[in-house]
Formats: sequence, C-alpha cells, structure tokens
Amino acid sequence: MLTNSIQLIPASRFTVEQLTAIYNQTRIDYLVPMPMNARRLQEYITAYDVSLEHSLVAMQGEDLLGVAMLGIRKNRTWITRLGVLPNIRRGGVGQALMTGLLENTARLGISFIMLEVIKNNIPAHQLFLKLGFREVGELLILRRPPVLTPTEPVIADAQRLEDDDARRLIRRGRGTMPWTNQSETFFNIQDVCGLTVTLPDDSRGWLVYQRQKFTLTRFAYQTESGNPVHVAQAFLSHLHSQYPRLDTHLENIQINDPHLPAFYAMGYVESFRRIEMWLGDPPPE
Repeated sequence: MLTNSIQLIPASRFTVEQLTAIYNQTRIDYLVPMPMNARRLQEYITAYDVSLEHSLVAMQGEDLLGVAMLGIRKNRTWITRLGVLPNIRRGGVGQALMTGLLENTARLGISFIMLEVIKNNIPAHQLFLKLGFREVGELLILRRPPVLTPTEPVIADAQRLEDDDARRLIRRGRGTMPWTNQSETFFNIQDVCGLTVTLPDDSRGWLVYQRQKFTLTRFAYQTESGNPVHVAQAFLSHLHSQYPRLDTHLENIQINDPHLPAFYAMGYVESFRRIEMWLGDPPPE
C-alpha cells in the first residue's frame, strides 16, 4: 500500500508536456486508448475549463504516480483524466487523487460534481460508487466515417450560421448536459458553425458543431417543434451533404436522446459507452 507516502501536488507546478507524459503512461493499457500530445492536452484544458491549480499529480518522492484533473464552471466541477500507473493500481493512489479533488471542490464552495467512466471499467466505477457518486445515465460515443457518395439532403429550409450566431443558439436551456457538451465548451473553442432547419410541416430545430480540418465534432442540437427524428434527419442530411469527406466523432450523447434513430439511419455507429455519474444535485439553471 502506498497511501501513507503519497503526496498530492497541484498540476499547475508541472508543464503541459510533463502532464502529457504522465497521463500517457497511465493509459498504456487502458480499456479505450486515448493518447494525448501537449497541443491536444492544452486544447482540452481550454475547452473544458480545467483548472491546473485545482488539478492534482500524485507523487512518491521524485516519482510521478498518477494525475487527475478538475474542470470548474459556475456551481459545478468535473473530474476528468484520472489515471494511475498500471503497476501500482489498487494501492490507494486513485482514491487519494479523487479525495483531493473532492476536497478542492468543497473549498470552492461547490457541492455538485460530475464525471464519466467508461462502461466496464469496473475498478474505477466501484471507486466512484464508494466515494458517493451515483449513476445518472449512459452516454454514447459515436462515429460516422467519410462517405464517397454525398448524402441527399432532406427537403427543408436550411440556413447556415457562423461563429457568434451559432453560439447564440446554445444559450437556450438544454437541461444538465454532460460537461463536454455544455454551452461553455462552445464558447471556449474555435471553428464553431451552426445550421437551422425548417421542414415543410413547420417542424424546426438547429445544430451547432465544431468543424475541424478533417473532422466534424462536438454537436449541440435541439428540436424546437415537431418530431425530433425528422428534424435530426434534416439537419444531419444537410450537414453531411455539405461535408461528405469529413470524419465525424461525437462524445457523450445521452442514450435516451430522442434524436438517436436519425443518427443511426445516417450511418453513425457506436464506438463505446460511458456511464455518467454525479455527486450532489445540479443547481437550478
């Protein structure tokens, strides 16, 4: 057991390169490989409001043992990128890091904490339950590969939006979304675009997304009136008719999302699932 000799150091005392190195070492044998480089980790920190001052690195003497990061937004925090070196797992390092982040959250005066754990990562799942987290749902990670034949768009009045006009759409109440898909994320990232659709029967809705060089990602969407499946078929068909050669990666789509049948019909496939867990109750919007 390492518990008595573990030191928890603020992650702000390390460079992003050092944090990337320890993170990658903890994920060598991970259930779903998620390697990082320093640029991507910095983008992650910025997009998700990760506070390195409140994030932690576990050490024993001069040895780095693990890392865990804390995102901070109004009245809520998010635990992410928890990792422990494979050869010392079940020695108390993960629990020490988690306890440290819970204490940092309490010092901020915040009582609502969110996290996700990959489904079937039983040791991590059991640790979070032990610390008082409860399951609130399953989340899907979806991918749609590029296609050679462009998608035929559904008949609809589709209007493209850029930058601030697109971001304005996500100010509207969408409930307590997974951290990655919350409105703040879209105000932190670049290359945000949007699409509004109105169908002949006056059904209407919108989609906001991030368009990267080779990838479409980070979707936020809403049906304002009409059948969510029909509205999603409209905005997805217009999106993919415009970008047929771009890969699409979506994170943390709720399993009970009424738009999902349209995603599957459009060729999206499930990569894996996460379990969303909360500690405390979400504050009113």
